[in-house]
Amino acid sequence: MRVITQDTFGGPEVLTIVEAPEPQPIPTEVVVRVKAIGLNPLESRLRAGEFPLLGRPPFILGWDISGVVEAAQTWRFRPGDEVFGMPLFPRAANAYAEFVAAPALHLAHKPAELSHVEASALPVVGLTAWQGLIDLSRVAEGDRVLVHGGGGGIGHVAIQIAKALGAHVITTAGPNKREFVERIGADEVIDYTAVDFAKSVRDIDVVLDTIGGDTAERSLDVLRPGGHLVTAVAEDDAELIAKFEAAGMRFSGIAVDPDPVALRGLVDLVEQGSLRVHVQETFPFERIADAHRLLERGHLQGKLVLTV
Repeated sequence: MRVITQDTFGGPEVLTIVEAPEPQPIPTEVVVRVKAIGLNPLESRLRAGEFPLLGRPPFILGWDISGVVEAAQTWRFRPGDEVFGMPLFPRAANAYAEFVAAPALHLAHKPAELSHVEASALPVVGLTAWQGLIDLSRVAEGDRVLVHGGGGGIGHVAIQIAKALGAHVITTAGPNKREFVERIGADEVIDYTAVDFAKSVRDIDVVLDTIGGDTAERSLDVLRPGGHLVTAVAEDDAELIAKFEAAGMRFSGIAVDPDPVALRGLVDLVEQGSLRVHVQETFPFERIADAHRLLERGHLQGKLVLTV
């Protein structure tokens, strides 16, 4: 099979397609013939050596996959089943490949409503938003939720999940994404290029931060007493945590993990018509370097996907 690997840290040009043996499943695992691979900003940072999650090269990046079960050593799936998921995160899943071995519990049946391209774009961002809004924050009907970066991967899914829970959803987004975030359910949109969100909203129950920088700290001013900040980008900032605790606010950093219950919850929302994932652009397997160049530029609308 073909895999995309790298022998050194560096720019997108270090990503190379090579031949490798097909993986074999152990008990409780399946082997998936991959149809599409969702790309995530973390992967460009790992490729460049900015974040030591996988150690030093050589390694194979990637976690988000959708495809067809090729072989199974589990009762949960049979060969021919269409599945998707985020296996093994944060350990290497070796997902930039034509075949991937994965624990059956880290996958779910692909909903018929989603193509393989769409399904591969959902797990990392969907599970992050689900775990932040539902598992950590217990968002309920009538809550006021502020999603930073509503046009991005996590953000656009978080808007839809919060709306499905009955929340009033406010989001920050650039002017070119206003129509998009309104279409997927945002009740209010703050143009961060023209308006300071910290001066324009109040009494927020939950803030979901996908931006980083000083966004999390400035969110302290918009929360109601006892409000909750969930951040996917500043989870280890001890000084920031102390500030929130001193102000009587809740602070949660989220590092997404495989979760069969949440993955099934995302499927339910898709099947109910409450959730769709947006793919800005797809790239063939051979154009992985081009995909990473766009990925590291940021400011994406939804996700990028590699087709196999």
